Amino acid sequence: MQPPPAEIVRAAEARSFLEGEEVCREYLREQRMWFGTSTLQPGERGDIDPGHASSVEVFYCAQGHVLMHDGERDYELRAGDAVIVPENLPHALSNIGDVTAVLVWAGAPGEGQAGEGQPSAG
Repeated sequence: MQPPPAEIVRAAEARSFLEGEEVCREYLREQRMWFGTSTLQPGERGDIDPGHASSVEVFYCAQGHVLMHDGERDYELRAGDAVIVPENLPHALSNIGDVTAVLVWAGAPGEGQAGEGQPSAG
Protein backbone atom coordinates (compact mmCIF):
# COMPACT_ATOMS: atom_id res chain seq x y z
CA MET A 1 0.00 0.00 0.00
CA GLN A 2 1.41 3.36 -1.10
CA PRO A 3 1.36 6.32 1.31
CA PRO A 4 -0.63 9.32 0.13
CA PRO A 5 1.31 12.07 -1.67
CA ALA A 6 2.68 15.07 0.18
CA GLU A 7 0.40 18.10 0.29
CA ILE A 8 1.37 21.74 -0.19
CA VAL A 9 -0.62 24.29 1.80
CA ARG A 10 -0.17 27.77 0.34
CA ALA A 11 -0.17 30.78 2.65
CA ALA A 12 -3.40 31.98 1.05
CA GLU A 13 -5.05 28.63 1.89
CA ALA A 14 -4.07 28.61 5.57
CA ARG A 15 -6.70 29.62 8.12
CA SER A 16 -5.85 33.17 9.27
CA PHE A 17 -7.08 34.66 12.54
CA LEU A 18 -6.11 37.15 15.25
CA GLU A 19 -5.33 36.43 18.89
CA GLY A 20 -5.15 39.99 20.19
CA GLU A 21 -2.56 41.70 18.01
CA GLU A 22 -0.96 38.36 17.09
CA VAL A 23 -1.59 37.40 13.47
CA CYS A 24 -1.92 33.61 13.28
CA ARG A 25 -1.91 31.38 10.24
CA GLU A 26 -2.85 27.72 10.76
CA TYR A 27 -1.67 25.33 8.05
CA LEU A 28 -2.72 22.04 9.62
CA ARG A 29 -5.17 20.91 12.31
CA GLU A 30 -6.04 17.27 12.70
CA GLN A 31 -6.39 14.61 15.39
CA ARG A 32 -2.63 14.00 15.54
CA MET A 33 -1.30 17.57 15.58
CA TRP A 34 -1.65 21.22 14.60
CA PHE A 35 0.90 23.52 12.95
CA GLY A 36 1.09 27.22 12.12
CA THR A 37 2.82 30.57 12.46
CA SER A 38 2.36 33.76 14.44
CA THR A 39 3.55 37.25 13.52
CA LEU A 40 3.87 40.16 15.93
CA GLN A 41 5.02 43.67 15.09
CA PRO A 42 7.36 45.44 17.57
CA GLY A 43 5.51 46.18 20.81
CA GLU A 44 2.54 43.94 20.00
CA ARG A 45 1.15 41.28 22.34
CA GLY A 46 -1.09 38.29 21.67
CA ASP A 47 -4.05 37.23 23.77
CA ILE A 48 -3.59 34.73 26.59
CA ASP A 49 -4.02 31.17 25.36
CA PRO A 50 -5.48 29.17 28.27
CA GLY A 51 -3.32 26.16 27.41
CA HIS A 52 -4.27 22.82 25.94
CA ALA A 53 -5.69 20.10 28.19
CA SER A 54 -4.13 17.12 26.44
CA SER A 55 -1.47 18.63 24.20
CA VAL A 56 2.11 19.83 24.39
CA GLU A 57 2.90 22.88 22.24
CA VAL A 58 6.25 24.01 20.82
CA PHE A 59 7.07 27.56 19.71
CA TYR A 60 10.15 28.15 17.53
CA CYS A 61 11.29 31.75 17.10
CA ALA A 62 12.22 32.07 13.43
CA GLN A 63 12.78 35.84 13.55
CA GLY A 64 12.86 38.55 16.17
CA HIS A 65 12.94 38.81 19.96
CA VAL A 66 9.91 37.52 21.88
CA LEU A 67 8.82 37.13 25.46
CA MET A 68 6.40 34.32 26.33
CA HIS A 69 4.55 34.89 29.61
CA ASP A 70 2.90 32.04 31.52
CA GLY A 71 1.37 34.16 34.30
CA GLU A 72 4.31 33.57 36.67
CA ARG A 73 7.42 33.34 34.51
CA ASP A 74 8.80 34.98 31.38
CA TYR A 75 10.66 33.04 28.70
CA GLU A 76 12.85 35.12 26.38
CA LEU A 77 13.27 33.82 22.83
CA ARG A 78 15.51 35.04 20.04
CA ALA A 79 15.78 33.72 16.48
CA GLY A 80 16.72 30.03 16.63
CA ASP A 81 15.30 29.44 20.16
CA ALA A 82 12.34 27.22 21.03
CA VAL A 83 10.13 26.82 24.09
CA ILE A 84 8.14 23.70 24.96
CA VAL A 85 4.80 24.49 26.65
CA PRO A 86 3.39 21.65 28.78
CA GLU A 87 -0.29 20.73 29.00
CA ASN A 88 -2.63 23.29 30.61
CA LEU A 89 -0.05 26.10 30.88
CA PRO A 90 -1.59 29.48 29.95
CA HIS A 91 0.71 31.60 27.79
CA ALA A 92 0.90 34.82 25.80
CA LEU A 93 3.49 36.16 23.35
CA SER A 94 4.93 39.69 23.17
CA ASN A 95 7.36 41.13 20.63
CA ILE A 96 10.02 42.92 22.72
CA GLY A 97 12.35 43.52 19.78
CA ASP A 98 12.52 46.16 17.10
CA VAL A 99 11.78 43.93 14.08
CA THR A 100 8.77 41.81 13.14
CA ALA A 101 8.73 38.57 15.16
CA VAL A 102 7.82 35.32 13.42
CA LEU A 103 7.12 32.18 15.43
CA VAL A 104 6.40 28.70 14.16
CA TRP A 105 4.24 26.53 16.39
CA ALA A 106 3.01 22.98 16.59
CA GLY A 107 1.10 20.94 19.11
CA ALA A 108 0.35 17.28 19.65
CA PRO A 109 -1.75 15.35 20.04
CA GLY A 110 -4.21 17.43 18.06
CA GLU A 111 -7.53 18.77 19.24
CA GLY A 112 -9.78 18.11 16.27
CA GLN A 113 -10.50 20.08 13.15
CA ALA A 114 -10.22 23.87 12.78
CA GLY A 115 -12.96 25.65 14.66
CA GLU A 116 -13.47 22.83 17.18
CA GLY A 117 -12.56 23.25 20.84
CA GLN A 118 -10.00 25.79 22.00
CA PRO A 119 -8.25 28.43 19.92
CA SER A 120 -5.43 27.08 17.81
CA ALA A 121 -2.32 28.49 19.37
CA GLY A 122 -0.63 31.58 20.54
